[in-house]
Amino acid sequence: MEGLEVTVLLGATIVVGAIIAPRIRLALPLVLVVLGLLLGFVPALREIQLPPETVLLLFLPVMLFWESLTTSLRSIRRDFRYILPMSTVLVVASAFAVAGVAVLFGLPWEAALILGAAVAPPDATAVAALGRLLPRRMFMKLKAESLTNDGTALVLYAIAVSLAMGAQITPLSVTWMVVMSYVGGVAAGVVVAGLGYLVLRRMTSTIVINVTLLLLPFSAFLIAELVEASGVLAVVVAGLIVAAVAPRMTTAASRRQADAAWPFGVYLLNGALFVLIGIEVQFVVHEISAAMIGWLVLVTLAVWLVLLVVRLLFQLLTAPFSRHGSALPPRTRARAWIVSTVAGMRGAVSLAIALSVPLAPGAGDAVEGRDSVVFVTAGVILLSLLVQGPLLPVIVRWAKLPVDHAEDEEYEMAERAISGAALAALDELAAEHGVSEEVRDRARREGYEALELANARALERERGLIDAEVGAMEAMLDEPDPLALESAVDPAVRSSAAPLRMLAVSTDVDVLQRSPLVRHDEATRLKLALIERKRVVLHGLRRSGTVDDLVVRRIAARMDLEEVRLRGIEEFG
Repeated sequence: MEGLEVTVLLGATIVVGAIIAPRIRLALPLVLVVLGLLLGFVPALREIQLPPETVLLLFLPVMLFWESLTTSLRSIRRDFRYILPMSTVLVVASAFAVAGVAVLFGLPWEAALILGAAVAPPDATAVAALGRLLPRRMFMKLKAESLTNDGTALVLYAIAVSLAMGAQITPLSVTWMVVMSYVGGVAAGVVVAGLGYLVLRRMTSTIVINVTLLLLPFSAFLIAELVEASGVLAVVVAGLIVAAVAPRMTTAASRRQADAAWPFGVYLLNGALFVLIGIEVQFVVHEISAAMIGWLVLVTLAVWLVLLVVRLLFQLLTAPFSRHGSALPPRTRARAWIVSTVAGMRGAVSLAIALSVPLAPGAGDAVEGRDSVVFVTAGVILLSLLVQGPLLPVIVRWAKLPVDHAEDEEYEMAERAISGAALAALDELAAEHGVSEEVRDRARREGYEALELANARALERERGLIDAEVGAMEAMLDEPDPLALESAVDPAVRSSAAPLRMLAVSTDVDVLQRSPLVRHDEATRLKLALIERKRVVLHGLRRSGTVDDLVVRRIAARMDLEEVRLRGIEEFG
């Protein structure tokens, strides 16, 4: 099929999936994979191939960069003792366990190790798309693990391919590959992020800033590949650094544009990728002889089960070294392990690794077992998406993990802190920017109202939690208290039934008063100065670790929107 036809087909499939998914109450990625499978029954559509370089060089840099920008750096530092072994030791253990099972089923050792490297790492895009039902801290841990484990898998893949192609592998060469993959990937990410910071801090045009920002993940991936390091790790490191320094090298208008454009682009890439995975599975199935399909289905099921068992056992064995897990009751901890096991789904990286297996030099024949590796990898991806995906909400409800209100509490605390800091600096900022007492006092009233609103919201949330606990206890005792139910009604809701009253506005104009244009200009300058002071305090809270990066991102986005409104839409270009 022609490129334009493929583009229209993928776009139409995403639209259909987005319409169907809410109606049948399934996650969009699951619906798109099924639609891809259905499209694969059309022989002409099966010819739509998914080149591995397309996934590695076009899809992954953008999607991983965005996931890195929206990942909590504080969570990574806090749970580093969990993330490091899960993204390295677990990947190696899973790869060799899968290779052992595949060898028992008759697959050559080299192909079995390639298969293990392909299916070992959970995929960041699949986790991001399907794992948001998890408690916040578990989701961030799994996301961070998925962002960093691809480097380990790609090193294993390179070793396995070298063995399959007859190259000599020594412990020294393996050590060098591991060091180059990780150190080189991190260095490439740091260099690209540093260069991006030096360039972007001198730019003011919204379009130029965001085009430059878009080039960063591709540049990081390219530089890492040139030095034979991990391009995936380079993109992740660059994204984490850019997320930390973005307020100092971008503008409010560029951030608002990026926050609108990046999710949309990632949504389209994700959707197209899941459709293509479904089509690719159909292609692989039709390329393999019918006599082998039954055997390969058994291998696929065995490999999928081994991945789940190894992940569960690894968490059990590493539990004594987990600072957070030891604080949970044993029963809750065991359920959390099961949830984390089901949430570890495979996706695009696994398929790209499998498809990247080279052809043997000379005759053009594939490396022995290549078709089997691609089939089993595609089958494991399909099982993880279509079995683990729908099962995850059920498992999460069954686990009854403790609800984490830390994000809400930090959000409220940060709102009160920045509002209080702005009020404390109001007189100083008004004098600095030549603002009249009238405008200053009005800003003070608005500031106190905002602070009171933040306090009221915090109290209302706490009261809601208490009411919910009381309601749960009453339901257990089967003795509902009508007075408690009545008191749970928000007074604001009860008062909303009162008739609305219009306030009279005088038509008299005092010709001696200062010009409304002057007052508006003063108010704008003062509000911008207050926003900047709030921003300084907010990022200070983040640097001290008091407030999480994602909370800072939520509040900063609201302040950026207010700044864009004050400065005018004409500065958005």
